[in-house]
Amino acid sequence: MLAWVSMAAMLAEGVVGLWQGLAVGSIALTGWALGSLPEALASAMVAWRFSGSRLGSEKAERRAQRGVALSFWLTAPYIAAESVHQLIGQQHADTSVIGMALTAVSLVLMPILGRAKHVLAVRLGSAATAGEGTQNYLCGAQAGAVLIGLIVSAGWSGLWWFDPVIGLGIAAAAIWQGAKSWRGEECGC
Repeated sequence: MLAWVSMAAMLAEGVVGLWQGLAVGSIALTGWALGSLPEALASAMVAWRFSGSRLGSEKAERRAQRGVALSFWLTAPYIAAESVHQLIGQQHADTSVIGMALTAVSLVLMPILGRAKHVLAVRLGSAATAGEGTQNYLCGAQAGAVLIGLIVSAGWSGLWWFDPVIGLGIAAAAIWQGAKSWRGEECGC
């Protein structure tokens, strides 16, 4: 059920965040919104993992864990490349009140989902579920960073570079978490 709730939240985050990120030219908001797709994929992997004959399968657990890892890596190259492009071109993001509201809601919601999934992961003995919970924590942290970036960009035009730097941080965090999940490491959050 948590996986389904996450998928619904990721859909809303992705659609609204992408719309606003592209509209105002914020790579941090766009990258964060694009991160919703791999997060939804991770939720689908966990739902797949606990359906049918895969319920007690170690092989299915490892596949789900690797699928979660791949989901972290899906958007990192785009976010990094676009962040560098914006830094080199000195592109300035505009203000997005809707983006600020969306990231504020995610800043509250995602850690709650992450914690619930970590508690459930212990009960199920599932590193894949823990990895999905870690994605929710990461999404909440990214939402906080993007929110700060949007506020800084709106208030101080001289800090135009703040948005793409946050984008680079989002890309780096996704690569790091993907590597941990691929190796089978739990988050330890």
